[in-house]
Amino acid sequence: MPTVTDVIAKKGKEVVTAPISASVLEAARLMNDRGIGGVVVTENGRVVGIFSERDILRRVVAEQRDPSTTVLRDVMTTPVVDAPPDTTLEDCRAIMTERRIRHIPILDGDVLCGIITIGDILASQVREQENQIAYLNAYVYDLR
Repeated sequence: MPTVTDVIAKKGKEVVTAPISASVLEAARLMNDRGIGGVVVTENGRVVGIFSERDILRRVVAEQRDPSTTVLRDVMTTPVVDAPPDTTLEDCRAIMTERRIRHIPILDGDVLCGIITIGDILASQVREQENQIAYLNAYVYDLR
């Protein structure tokens, strides 16, 4: 069973972060520029929240807040659901399903060392299934 460490080794350790004092507009522009659905919110180098597209919709747009003056501290999702590097992807998938979240920061102690998204989990599952199909095809054709 692949672990978070396996995925991070392939995709890289870069995690897009934003300070807790950043405005929603700044965070949204950062997310648009990077083509991502969320940022990890930090304060003094520590993970304190997640800010995602869902937060923009529910806590900014629906509440008619001004994105240029609203700061992440007021609209981020907290507490953060995180996981250590040795967590299996299956465990991450279960957490995401149960908690209805799409991003899990990976923390080694207090150190942010990656992030796993639902897209990462789906891509890994597709690779595993493709490998299994290739193996089974080879097995069946070798029997002939």
